[in-house]
Amino acid sequence: MASIEPFHVVELMERARALEQQGRNIIHMEVGEPDFGTPAPVIQAATQALQRQSLGYTSALGTAALREAISNFYQTRFRANVPPERIIVTSGASAALLIALSLLVSPEDEVLLTDPGYPCNRHFVSLLNGTPICMPLDHTTAYQPTSDHVVKYWSEKTRALLLATPSNPTGTCISPETLNLIAEAVKQRRGNLVVDEIYNVLTYDLPASTILSYRQDAFVINSFSKYWGMTGWRLGWLVVPMGYERDAEKLAQNLFISPPTLAQHAAIACFHEDTLEEMEMRRLEFQKRRDLLIDGLSSLGFGINAKPSGAFYVYANVSGMTQDSYTFSLETLEKTGVAMTPGLDFGAHAPDQHVRFAYTTHYSQIEQALERLFSHLRS
Repeated sequence: MASIEPFHVVELMERARALEQQGRNIIHMEVGEPDFGTPAPVIQAATQALQRQSLGYTSALGTAALREAISNFYQTRFRANVPPERIIVTSGASAALLIALSLLVSPEDEVLLTDPGYPCNRHFVSLLNGTPICMPLDHTTAYQPTSDHVVKYWSEKTRALLLATPSNPTGTCISPETLNLIAEAVKQRRGNLVVDEIYNVLTYDLPASTILSYRQDAFVINSFSKYWGMTGWRLGWLVVPMGYERDAEKLAQNLFISPPTLAQHAAIACFHEDTLEEMEMRRLEFQKRRDLLIDGLSSLGFGINAKPSGAFYVYANVSGMTQDSYTFSLETLEKTGVAMTPGLDFGAHAPDQHVRFAYTTHYSQIEQALERLFSHLRS
């Protein structure tokens, strides 16, 4: 437990709430939660399920109907053959990550992780008595690993590599060509690759993709939270390579019993044509927000050293303004009412020089945030 840290941004969020209670107007750009909410067809499906379904336990793997719908989505969107038998519906992507790592990590095993990266990744490895090895990454590789990093950091104790594309906190992606080279390097070392794809259909400058279109030996994590705006429904899924299905099922049974039943009935509507059309409109709106934010921050002196091509984050360098991004974030919140996330939550590689903005708030709010930052920095 000593190695498992809290989210440092929580203190900042609590201060933001306190300022709001005092009547201050706060523009929230610290939380990675879409502001659009759950699509109407999904809510309608949930309402119908409440009226018609018993909502008891389902299979630990999830309902057959939802697993089939996910399988069909892979086929129609990516031309990827992913049988329902290899899909485990989970209580959010966090549960999928925990199952995947539990299948792979024994005490003292090492797992390679990206730094910066999502903080829970290293904490889950520690929870399983493994050793997280965080690879320091910078803008020269868009904060993403390459096969050279695998060669450099892999040891005889390394069991797996966990990466995300698009990434939180950077929003950057790994090209299919590079990802395939990484997968080959991991395979040559008899290791396992775990790919977090929870933002994989939320991309802007390049087509959405999945490693499952060209490889079947990776563990793939996805979620209904980000693209479909279902954060509180706590529903995700895990795709396991052939041969891991039964062990994954045993873990799901013992750790979680089953995923949330109501959320599963609702999530089938995520794949309906009208829902997907709405998601495309949201994606285009996110792209507009990204472009506004990048241009605005760049003009204010924030360093955008790697343009985000997915998710809804901008990882900005503030070394020209401060050497303490945490204090900078708190002071900016106090003086401007603009909330951002300091780099401290995302790793040990230059966190004091970076902050993360989430463009999960309305376009007009982002415009206002930029105006406030301009006034603050000018003064």
